[in-house]
Order: sequence, then structure tokens, then C-alpha cells
Amino acid sequence: MAPSSVPARAEAAPYVTLVAGETSGDLLAGLLLDGFRARWPALRSAGIGGPNMAQRGFEAWWPSDKLAVRGYVEVLRHYREIVGIREQLKKRLLSGAGPRPDLFIGVDAPDFNLDLEAALKAEGIKTVHFVCPSIWAWRADRIEKVKRSADHVLCIFPFEPALLAAHGIGATYVGHPLASVIPLQPDRTQARRVLGLQDEDTVVAILPGSRKSEVQYLALRFFQAAALVRRAYPAIKFVVPAIPALKALIEQLADEAGVRQQVQIVAGQSHTVLAACDVTLIASGTATLEAALFKRPMVIAYNMNWLSWQIMQRKQLQPWVGLPNILCQEFVVPELLQDAATPAALADALGQWLEAKTSAPEKITAVQQRFMQLHQELRRDTSQLATDAIQKILET
Repeated sequence: MAPSSVPARAEAAPYVTLVAGETSGDLLAGLLLDGFRARWPALRSAGIGGPNMAQRGFEAWWPSDKLAVRGYVEVLRHYREIVGIREQLKKRLLSGAGPRPDLFIGVDAPDFNLDLEAALKAEGIKTVHFVCPSIWAWRADRIEKVKRSADHVLCIFPFEPALLAAHGIGATYVGHPLASVIPLQPDRTQARRVLGLQDEDTVVAILPGSRKSEVQYLALRFFQAAALVRRAYPAIKFVVPAIPALKALIEQLADEAGVRQQVQIVAGQSHTVLAACDVTLIASGTATLEAALFKRPMVIAYNMNWLSWQIMQRKQLQPWVGLPNILCQEFVVPELLQDAATPAALADALGQWLEAKTSAPEKITAVQQRFMQLHQELRRDTSQLATDAIQKILET
């Protein structure tokens, strides 16, 4: 029999180590693993991950929520544990006690992953970083670290490969996985039925973040804003999708704000809640892009430790913080950050969207049309494109 023209490494199922930090990374890595398993059914994958990855056969040595810390001061509090995990993982991969991975993929979490990638790359392990760090938004100096650390970068935004290429970094645009998961036309009626809501209800989704630190800084003021909005709109419905591990804390903060009986707090189901709502009050982060893909008007807010905020501001390169505004390059939706994110200001911004629903529907239509355009720009076969790029790296 003639030898196959396909390189042996491409034929064999690779052993891939991944590190995904927090909920969004777990989701992105899970979608990536779908493509891998279609190409390599016997693929072995292990490292740091969450439940979405585990459902796809991933062996989690540590849970992804160990890395779910945001903000300089907050990271310092967990620094020893996080660095300890990274050192243990590096030793495990390089010690020779077990098989060396064919490839390491760092999924987001750049503060954790880039240093690890650099160490592995120096020892001859191929490295890929999935999701280009936001060097176009802040911390432009990080691009040299990306160059030292990653053999290749998988980009979720179309303008990123050219930016990386200018610095000699190989990259592939694979689209944003969420743009393929979220339908172009969400079924609001079905989502409302699942949540026990009526078609005629006015619904506000409250998303105070997926990290404990975010919830601690934002949820109370979000609920205080909800109390103010409810005075003007007594029949309004508030729905909060809570990560199960944070549900008790969110319920406690809703009770502290005096609205526990007026808000519906559900475990998970963030996509169902976004599909069902008219408008959302939402923490800055990946969830804002999800809200945009659901074509929902929103008020973006953020608040963090004062020192973390001061450091972050000095490194910021663009006037926008929310992903929908960054990608559209304009303030399509309002942002209320740090001291500006008062309950009264948040309530006022929400009220403007609610008023527009009846008095200026064209304002909402314009936002929905812009978000539809954004959705189509980001919609690609991410699993296929990423897997094709990975196979080329394995073959080199």
C-alpha cells in the first residue's frame, strides 16, 4: 500500500492541553473541542476547564473558576494560589512524568496563559492562544509578550490578524463562536414561555456579571436601580440569570435592595433571559456581546476596586469599554462606569430605553439593525476554521 500523503501527526489523534479561565473561556473552549472531536474522534484533551469542556470529554485537573478573578487588586489577593496552579501545571507538562502534549492552547485568560505558553514554547511545545488579547483596547505593550508566547493566535474579530501580522505574529480569523450559537432571529415568544412570562410583558434582564467580585461590586446597585425603575413602571418584570454558584449571593443582594420578591432569579439560562427581554442592564464583558447578538438594547455598567480602576484607566486606548461599542466604533449603547454607575443614573438610562419602546421605536430599530450587521460580520464556522488552523500547526 502506498504511504499516505497526509502527515502522520495529522492522521493520529493529538494530545492537546488547554487552559480556559472562567465561564466565557469554558464556553469558547467547548465549541473548539467540538471541531477537534469531529476531526480527531480519539482526541485526548486535559488541563484547566469547566463543565462545557467536561461534557466533551475534557479531563479537568483544575476547574476553570479557579482563574475567574478580575482586577489588579483582586488578583493580588489570589496571586499565590494562581501562580501555584500555573507552576504545578507547567511541571506536569514538562517533567516527563506523563506524555508531553502535541499542542497547548491557552483560551483567553492572558495573564495566566501567556507566561505559561512562553515557558512551553521554549521547551518545544507548540502553543496557540485562542482569543487575541485586547491589545487594540488597552495594554498595547502586551503584543511583545504574545509574540514570545504563541506560535499562532486564533482571532475572534476580523481586524485582529492584520494587527498581529504587522508585529510578525501568525494569526487566523475564525469568527466569534457565539455568533454561530445565537440565532440571527431569536425566538422571544418561546423564551418568554420557558420563563413563565407573557408576550405583552415589559421585561428587563439584569446581568451583574459571572465573577463573584463583579456581583459584589455591581448587583446591589443594579437592584437599587431596578427598585427606582419599578416606581415608574409598576408592572415591569425583572429577570436575573445567575450562575448557580453565585445564586445565593445574588438573592441576598436582591433582598438587601428590597426587591427580592419583585425579581425572578433563575439558575443559568442567560441566553433564554436575553432572548426574552426588551432591554438589559448588564456588566461589561463577554455578556454584552451576547446581548448584542440577541439584538437587545442595553445599559452597560462596571464598577471595581478603586485602585484597579485607576490602573486600568491609564492603560485604556479607546473611549469605549463595552464590546458592542468597541466593535461598532461608536456609543451605540450607553456605558456607565465606576462612580458614574449610580442606581439613579442606571435607572435613568434604562428608563430612556423603556420610553423609546413606545415613543421612539425607531431608536430601538436602529440599534437592532446595527447589531444584526455585527452578527453577520462575526458569524463564521469557528470550529472548522480553528481546527483547520490547528492541523496546519501540528503538521509543521
